[in-house]
Amino acid sequence: HKPQLLELWNNEYPVELGYKSLSDFENYLHNLESPSHHFLADNEGNIKGWYFDFSRDSEKWFGIIVESSFHGKGLGRSLLNYAKSKEPELNGWVIDHQNSQRKDGQLYQSPLEFYKKQGFEVHCDIRLELPEISAVKIHWRK
Repeated sequence: HKPQLLELWNNEYPVELGYKSLSDFENYLHNLESPSHHFLADNEGNIKGWYFDFSRDSEKWFGIIVESSFHGKGLGRSLLNYAKSKEPELNGWVIDHQNSQRKDGQLYQSPLEFYKKQGFEVHCDIRLELPEISAVKIHWRK
């Protein structure tokens, strides 16, 4: 599944977050502590959505990626509901601006409003500021 996941990642996230090779992407995955993965695939087995979580600093962190052509169909909400059913709390970084481009040249649409609607609290005072990403921390608790 890794080549499909890499393609999904590189197509949907801003280009600054892309991985140049499968081995770079595998290194990222390998360095996740206690990861768990859940996939949504079409009838041909092509991955259209991916939820993953991992431990970091005694907290549960997560990521969700859904192929753009499937946005608005409830797949992200389904993946998130799955995550909420198995975890008492979740943390994530969310890009909270519309200044980044995806690989296809389209603007990356921040999912921050989606997470707010799903009950996440936005910690505006906790930010991740790196050359490749500017994001705010979100947190959900049962």
